[in-house]
Amino acid sequence: MAGTTEQRLARVEAQLAIGQLPMRYALAVDQRDLDAWVALFVPDVDLGRHGRGREALRAYIEPQLRWFYRSVHLLAGHRIELGPDGTATGQVYCRAEHEVGDRWIVMAIRYDDSYRLVDGEWLFERRRERHWYAADVAEHPQFVGFDSWGTGGPPALPGADRAWHGFWAGEPDAPTHRPVRG
Repeated sequence: MAGTTEQRLARVEAQLAIGQLPMRYALAVDQRDLDAWVALFVPDVDLGRHGRGREALRAYIEPQLRWFYRSVHLLAGHRIELGPDGTATGQVYCRAEHEVGDRWIVMAIRYDDSYRLVDGEWLFERRRERHWYAADVAEHPQFVGFDSWGTGGPPALPGADRAWHGFWAGEPDAPTHRPVRG
C-alpha cells in the first residue's frame, strides 16, 4: 500500500466510515426512521425526474416503505473503491425480507453505490438497487419469473454484469436459468 502513514491512515478511516453506511441504511429502513435514512444521502441528492435534495428523497421513499409492514435487511459483503477528491464507489450484497400482507417476500439484492465526502462525513451520493429475484419465501424464484412481488419487471442481475455475458458467450446451450431439482 503506497503513500505516507497519514495517507494510508486516511484511506483506512475512509473505508471504515463508508463501511458503516450500508448498515446504517438497513437499520433506518427496518426501523422506519426516515430522518436517519435521508441524512445518509448528500444534501443535493439527484433523484432524476423525482427531484433533487433530501426532501424530495423523503417524499419519494416514504410511500414505498408503506408497501410492506415489516422488513429485515441482512448485509453480506461490501466492496469499496476509493476515488479521487473525496469520492468512492462500492457494491453491497443484501438479502432483504418484507412482510407484504400475508406474504413474506425474499429479495436478493446488490446495491451499486457512489459515495461523496461532504463536510468531513461520507454519504451516499447515489444508491442503485438491483435484484436477482423477489419472491415469496414459499416460491421458487424462477417459477414466478423472478419477481412475484411486481417490483418492476425482470431482475437486472446477473445480466447487468459484463463478465456474466462474457462467461456465457459462445455457449449454444446457455441456460436462461438452472432448473430446480425436486
